Amino acid sequence: MTTLQLLLSYANTPLHLAVFATTPLELLSFLLSVATVWLNIRQSHWAWLFAIISSATYGLVFYGSRLYGDMGLQLVFITVSIFGWYQWLHGDDRHDRLPVTSLTARGRVIAGVAWLAGFVALAWFLKNYTDTDVPKSDAFLTAGSLVGQLLLSRKKIENWHVWIIVDVLYVALYLHKHLMLTAILYAVFVGMAVIGLRAWSGDTHGGGRRLALE
Repeated sequence: MTTLQLLLSYANTPLHLAVFATTPLELLSFLLSVATVWLNIRQSHWAWLFAIISSATYGLVFYGSRLYGDMGLQLVFITVSIFGWYQWLHGDDRHDRLPVTSLTARGRVIAGVAWLAGFVALAWFLKNYTDTDVPKSDAFLTAGSLVGQLLLSRKKIENWHVWIIVDVLYVALYLHKHLMLTAILYAVFVGMAVIGLRAWSGDTHGGGRRLALE
């Protein structure tokens, strides 16, 4: 057994917390993800570093649960996180810090169409080429998460609306897959998304700087 296999074996050792079971890997991913969203709310560009690490660890968690759409999504998240990190630091017209802005009506339509198109394509792929037992829900939430992450990378306030919808539905999905800690995580995410929406809503009038951390 290789060193990597030994590490993964330990990381997936059953761990009992209160009345539910988890693994060290899922617990680590939980903590990193909470830190990521908290830093997003505070508009700290370091959120993207935590996003990259938590996406990598959660990719392994989802692989073990046959949530292949979510697993693939983590790879996309890593790529988008690199893009988002640059955008937050140098994404405005003067290559300076990106302010919080809202989508135009056209932008909202494009985001909605992109979500629908992603859902149709991913549902077809997951149903025909994987052994997942939840192709439609996995596809819908994966597509929505991609839209939310892209909006977040451009500091569009609508990203929080998307995350509220997605996170509520993810709670149900992860309960179904017996990922109890992850279900709790996404319930926490719902509350944090509401906080983020309120914080960023006030910040749109201040040029997107009031909550920014160095």
